[in-house]
Amino acid sequence: MAHVVFDNATCTYPGAEEPSVDKFNLEIADGEFLVLVGPSGCGKSTTLRMLAGLEMVTDGSISIGDKDVTNTEPRDRDIAMVFQNYALYPHMSVRDNMGFALKMAGKSKAEINERVEEAAETLGLTEFLDRKPKALSGGQRQRVAMGRAIVRSPQVFLMDEPLSNLDAKLRVQTRTQIAALQRKLGVTTVYVTHDQTEALTMGDRIAVLKEGKLQQVGTPRELYDSPRNTFVASFIGSPAMNLSTFSVDAQGYATNGSARVELPEQARSAISSSGESTVVVGFRPEGLEYVPSADQLPADSHGVVSFVVDFTEELGSDTYLYGHLDGTEASSAPSVSAISTNAGTAGAAGAAPAAPVATQNAADIVMRVAASANIQAGETVHAAVVPGGLHVFSAGDGERLN
Repeated sequence: MAHVVFDNATCTYPGAEEPSVDKFNLEIADGEFLVLVGPSGCGKSTTLRMLAGLEMVTDGSISIGDKDVTNTEPRDRDIAMVFQNYALYPHMSVRDNMGFALKMAGKSKAEINERVEEAAETLGLTEFLDRKPKALSGGQRQRVAMGRAIVRSPQVFLMDEPLSNLDAKLRVQTRTQIAALQRKLGVTTVYVTHDQTEALTMGDRIAVLKEGKLQQVGTPRELYDSPRNTFVASFIGSPAMNLSTFSVDAQGYATNGSARVELPEQARSAISSSGESTVVVGFRPEGLEYVPSADQLPADSHGVVSFVVDFTEELGSDTYLYGHLDGTEASSAPSVSAISTNAGTAGAAGAAPAAPVATQNAADIVMRVAASANIQAGETVHAAVVPGGLHVFSAGDGERLN
């Protein structure tokens, strides 16, 4: 096992004007499960491949343990990689697939069998050791690919979207197994995914990337409760955080239609210093609490949001209400999950200035209520913003203000 350090690691492909990964700074602790997450094309797989030695580091450095591996060949980095497509040899049995790397390393048959059988028992593959990959399910093949990595006892596991080929139910089951297995083995693991649900449920920490730049690193709870900018706020969480542009009045309130929320002192000071007259206000679907009327707010509420329900989504235990702010017009297609296009800043050396913020239709609102609420499309709902549920961002660069 070993810790991993990226120090201003940059990768620029030949002929490209912009780097695919730009001045990436991150330290991964020994035994940590770190998830790299972001939309397609954000540079997360390139970052993983730089660590594996499959992509050239054009600037900066990468170390594993106390060894600088920036220019080290992949075979000499003591890492094991699990791919999306399994990459199993179809003509070999499960036993031979799992033990192939050990065979190439010149290990004895006795040692190979011992390691393979131990890994197979851990992964529940013992009864399949003599089968060929074609006789296995997708989940079993992925476990074989993991077993092939485990038997090598590497310093670092690298996993590049290993669950993408599995169906929804099997993904949930397998991600639980991977997380439990990693904690049992205690091997430093870097896991790449575009699925933020996987990131939230599996990682000790999450690193969010966009356009090759690191946006924020933290525990799942930190990223969910205190996103650093509008991109992280909208990417982490499902449904996405409600993000709308509000006007700021002289009393320190933000308004949009009939919605009116009181801004915290820290946000008011930042707005006063910048001279901005608008802010991006965010609250998660569960950050709104149903109240009978706009005048019956809890004393500790941040304010009221009144909206007209356009349609409902029944999920058994919960119901999601999709609507538009009262006093505004509904969009032609209410946003089910709003994704910001703000680039944000990394909070690390080398981060580029953020791009202007783009939120969902300013009127779109998503709210989670109990299934027993029995609220129908067309109704006007009044909701209080619960304590701690208000997030305020700059309308200019998307950075968090509170």
